[in-house]
Amino acid sequence: MSGRTGPRVAVLMGGPSAEREVSLSSGRQCAAALRDAGYDAVEVDAGLDLARQLMELRPEVAFNALHGRWGEDGCVQGLLEWLRIPYTHSGVLASALAMDKQRAKDAFRAAGLPVVESRLAPRDEAASRHLMPPPYVVKPNNEGSSVGVYIVPEGANSPPRLSTSMPDTVMVEAFAPGRELTTAVLGDRALTVTDILTDGWYDYDAKYAPGGSRHVVPAEVPRDIFDACLDVALRAHRALGCRGLSRTDFRWDERKGRDGLVVLELNTQPGMTPTSLAPEQAQAIGMSFPDLCRWLVEDASCGR
Repeated sequence: MSGRTGPRVAVLMGGPSAEREVSLSSGRQCAAALRDAGYDAVEVDAGLDLARQLMELRPEVAFNALHGRWGEDGCVQGLLEWLRIPYTHSGVLASALAMDKQRAKDAFRAAGLPVVESRLAPRDEAASRHLMPPPYVVKPNNEGSSVGVYIVPEGANSPPRLSTSMPDTVMVEAFAPGRELTTAVLGDRALTVTDILTDGWYDYDAKYAPGGSRHVVPAEVPRDIFDACLDVALRAHRALGCRGLSRTDFRWDERKGRDGLVVLELNTQPGMTPTSLAPEQAQAIGMSFPDLCRWLVEDASCGR
């Protein structure tokens, strides 16, 4: 149904992070879907006056469509807790843990989940010498959407020339070869497995540009690998204390079988754009996009 007769939902979008444009796209799509589902969805571009905006709007629920820092690192979740506005997705602690890649890995390792070797280092040090044998990856410790990722290939003579826009502290991580797989978790259910096909690295453009990547849903992989992705994604979701919707990204080296599956990271605010993976997985199990957005609103709460 359509029309603005249902509960008022503030769709938080935009914001000041490096992923602002993706968030705006996510937010617009979610707001449109919520209106189709009968909610009074109001798009809110989250700025420094977000608290005032929300106090004036007085929504019954906040739908978090923010990506990147401030939106998925526990900051906006803390504000919503303070204002006592029920909100979607994960709470303060799980969001902060997932956004800090090294701390998330520590939690995954403690839960017995497979991760690759990594360390944190000053940006200048990572740009001055190899901190581990190539191939390896250098990336921000607290950004998403493959923002600022540098791949140092095997045999490279020198470390990467890092942009000055990179944070002072970066993650240096062993390169995990293989296929890019991902699994979304909704509530207490791992949905399915997607095989992400690209012509190169699954970077920002591959994620969000039309035609940047091709998704095979469900992934055509051996049943034991498929089941392992479902199992590990759900365990990763629980290890961080996630709520609502999350998505866990994997690399799978076919040459090593089950031992070749490793967790890259978990995203507590998966993209909700036309090319996004989580809505595609929901569709694959028979849940329309408006139904997915409705589920998230109905699941919203404080104290997450």
